[in-house]
Amino acid sequence: MHLSMHNWMRAEPIEVTIRRLAKYGYESIEIGVGSEKYDIKEVRGYLNETGLRCWGSISLMFTGLDLIQADEAGRANTIQYLKDCITMVKELDGHVMSIVPSEVGKVSAQADPETEWNWAVEGLREVNDFARKAGVVVAIEPLNRFETNFINRHDQALLLAEEVGPDVGVCLDIYHMNQEEASWRQAILNAGDRLFDFHVADNNRMACGQGALNWRDIVGTLKEIGYDGALTVEFVAPIDRTPANPYKNATASAEAELTAEQLKFIEDHGSGVLSEEFYSWLVETTANTLLPLIN
Repeated sequence: MHLSMHNWMRAEPIEVTIRRLAKYGYESIEIGVGSEKYDIKEVRGYLNETGLRCWGSISLMFTGLDLIQADEAGRANTIQYLKDCITMVKELDGHVMSIVPSEVGKVSAQADPETEWNWAVEGLREVNDFARKAGVVVAIEPLNRFETNFINRHDQALLLAEEVGPDVGVCLDIYHMNQEEASWRQAILNAGDRLFDFHVADNNRMACGQGALNWRDIVGTLKEIGYDGALTVEFVAPIDRTPANPYKNATASAEAELTAEQLKFIEDHGSGVLSEEFYSWLVETTANTLLPLIN
């Protein structure tokens, strides 16, 4: 087991992200792909220089990216987007592609349940065939009911994975599990060797150790099933706009790297543009909480 982190939560040059992770003892990065295109040679250079590796990627299902939308051309565009992400993972010698099947923030159906399910299976089979040839594994991630109306629990994700193919797994996120699962522990045990990725943030979506979750129990349960993948950090710090805000240094003005699409995605998650100082502190706090438990 090792510590990894996403990069979508703060818009900055990927070199800055990689160097920060290396500084605080992270071993890998999970790179989210939006409208930006990464220079693979450049990213590989940063990884080699710092000793980090690419663990994989996650689908950033912005508006219009959705495997279960009614528009056939839109579904085809989503499949191509996922293939492009997988190509990047392959080129960076990564391992896993974590996929949220539906647009994040969409909580209304566009078809009957059977039709949506069939669209998801059909699209994911095509994506998984592509990933298999690239040497990348696919993991289906459930989100909480306020972010998607499709896959919210581990049993739904496992059923979808099974129908897509025997080599498809799941990615579980303890923040979402804490809302949707009757027992996060049982969900991990049920996933077993089909758990390909594990995302972490505290129950308030702050850095690990800044909320109520028992990280010793969580890591212990992962060890119990023999999980040896990444704990991929995905805190999305809420922005407090009241006088009660305990973090006066939390926010910054929007950097040039932040597209309108990215800003909307971050704000839809209840966060905003975080300052370098505050963000680095969250990264360090998470490392201080988790590294003693996994080493």
